Amino acid sequence: MDKKYNLIIIGAGPIGIACALEAQRRGWSYTIIEKGTLVNSLYHYPKGMQFFSSSDNLELDNIPFICKEPKPFRIEALQYYRTVVQSRDLNIKLFERVNHVDKKANGEFYVTTSKDAYLSSNLIIATGFFDYSNKLNIPGEDKNHVSHYFDDPHFYANQRVAIVGANNSAVDAALQCYRAGAKVEMVIRGDDIGERVKYWVRPEIINRIADGSITAHFGSNVKEIQSDHLVISNKNESKKLAVDYVLLMIGYQPDYSLLEQAGVTFEEDDMRTPKYDPKTLETELKGLFLAGVVLGGLKTNAWFIDNSRDHGKKICDAIQKRA
Repeated sequence: MDKKYNLIIIGAGPIGIACALEAQRRGWSYTIIEKGTLVNSLYHYPKGMQFFSSSDNLELDNIPFICKEPKPFRIEALQYYRTVVQSRDLNIKLFERVNHVDKKANGEFYVTTSKDAYLSSNLIIATGFFDYSNKLNIPGEDKNHVSHYFDDPHFYANQRVAIVGANNSAVDAALQCYRAGAKVEMVIRGDDIGERVKYWVRPEIINRIADGSITAHFGSNVKEIQSDHLVISNKNESKKLAVDYVLLMIGYQPDYSLLEQAGVTFEEDDMRTPKYDPKTLETELKGLFLAGVVLGGLKTNAWFIDNSRDHGKKICDAIQKRA
């Protein structure tokens, strides 16, 4: 028997949770379907990561977020969102991947997953972007010593590590690996560290580059990765960097395969921005809404937890007005 709900939410990140809290408050039948663990993207952030936002800007449903410093760390955020979900007894199906979304002739969404099938009058996609890394599409990118994710700096102690990128994820990885005793070289396409790097971190990476603790190759691109070196080039020359590990910290993108399959359409721009009504967050497919980071397409710095926390209320208000 297919399970039927007023609302299905795909993605159990903070914004998916916020949408569920709104549905619960209105007495609707709902569920969240998540392919991984609770707040899966946050779980896969580096272990020592500190948020850019203060804890009060990450709170949901007026539930206080108490932490040791004004800006919480990953482990504190995991505990907070876990507490919210458990204290409100939200209906969440974890480790269940959505395989297909169909809109039936009667307007209902038929959602099939790796474990079950569901029907819903309305659907919210709040899948974030961290699970899908950007690619360089160069030889050697798929080698075992190459990763698009950074976890724990201890692993890289006494190793030669090349870090590609110049924004927050690259800078955090470079500084943590350096402090763990790695020999760190950064390969940066532009002429400077990214302007969006956390303001209390940016001076430190600039100083470590200036004093030679970390080597930065500005204006450079990676052309090839081999087992013990990578080839970089700039407008003047090409050269080899001897490495043990390569971290490609070059950003992430939404799950476009799910969006396209579900029927989401896109603006004709370079950012692959989904089309949606800014007042209701409804896509061109009636009853299909987007929430959170996924709204920005490839512009993943447009939406954060801070400015997306109200998306659940905005969407649920639109659904309720239509009923």
